[in-house]
Amino acid sequence: MGLSHCLDAVWPSATVFTHDDGAAKSLHRPYARVARRKLKSTMMDRCVAHGVTFHKARVVKAVHGEASSLLICDDGVAVPATVVLDATGFSRCLVQYDKPYDPGYQVAYGILAEVDGHPFDIDKMLFMDWRDAHLPEGSEIRERNRRIPTFLYAMPFSPTRIFLEETSLVARPGLAMDDIQERMAARLRHLGIRVRAVEEDERCVIPMGGPLPVLPQRVVGIGGTAGMVHPSTGYMVARTLATAPIVADAIVRFLDTGSGDSAFAGDALSAEVWRELWPAQRRRQREFFCFGMDILLKLDLDGTRRFFDAFFDLEPRYWHGFLSSRLFLPELAMFGLSLFAKASNTSRLEIMAKGTAPLAKMIGNLIQDRDR
Repeated sequence: MGLSHCLDAVWPSATVFTHDDGAAKSLHRPYARVARRKLKSTMMDRCVAHGVTFHKARVVKAVHGEASSLLICDDGVAVPATVVLDATGFSRCLVQYDKPYDPGYQVAYGILAEVDGHPFDIDKMLFMDWRDAHLPEGSEIRERNRRIPTFLYAMPFSPTRIFLEETSLVARPGLAMDDIQERMAARLRHLGIRVRAVEEDERCVIPMGGPLPVLPQRVVGIGGTAGMVHPSTGYMVARTLATAPIVADAIVRFLDTGSGDSAFAGDALSAEVWRELWPAQRRRQREFFCFGMDILLKLDLDGTRRFFDAFFDLEPRYWHGFLSSRLFLPELAMFGLSLFAKASNTSRLEIMAKGTAPLAKMIGNLIQDRDR
């Protein structure tokens, strides 16, 4: 994509801790931190270089004609458009939904900080740390963490500069930010990390799962507004960046099919673009990821630890593919069977008990999707 200059740093491998008395699991895969400001400025520069015109205003509504649309802005300006693309994230400004919106929520608090020191290997990213020795035995905060666990995610840039983030993977409703910050403060005290200065902080509330928007519809969505967040992980940036050219190419292709008479317009054009954005294999993949989210929602700390013990014991192609959205339904079925085989007996019973209803829901949705 030509965006490697938009990375703050790259770590050649990562580490996962699931138990206080357990050994670290090494993930032999590189991880990077995106430099958000640099990425945004790069995208803006590319827009300017290609003659994109900007208009700063809030869209009040979109009025659609047979072959074109009109965006009505709060400053009184009306912007004509052949295709309307909604990239407003979870505000879902223009894209329509016809089912109740009931996502899980990933909530995280992070800081990029100067510290006196930290215990982490600067050549490895800390991908997940589910340990809870930092929470006093019998305390109320430990009980909260037992019910809805959080993990530490860390990117060490040097012995004294590090990004630290406490994350609730998924919960419904989402955890309060104050709760997340309290847990993080307790963890840092336990690790002996003394923060000298905070360069930036990050508060994340990411809706995960829930229904897709109406498919197709006149307004085309992308990113969060199009349901593109990975329902089991909260990942979206890489998928959206990879999808943007697909959407752009589809718009160009269907706008000009080589003959003015045969070009698509209006509802027909949007429908074709939506098909490129959410083909059947992607919709079915997302159903499986939502199934995974529904199980994760029901796991307490011990169940979550058992789940990730099995998950990261899988062949790398399975957990790599799951996290990066590169597995599709046939491979995901094999992933599920492999995960079940790797799981402990306790975890298998838990998956069967807590996963039966989500599995039935997924199968029903897949059958309905086949009838589209």
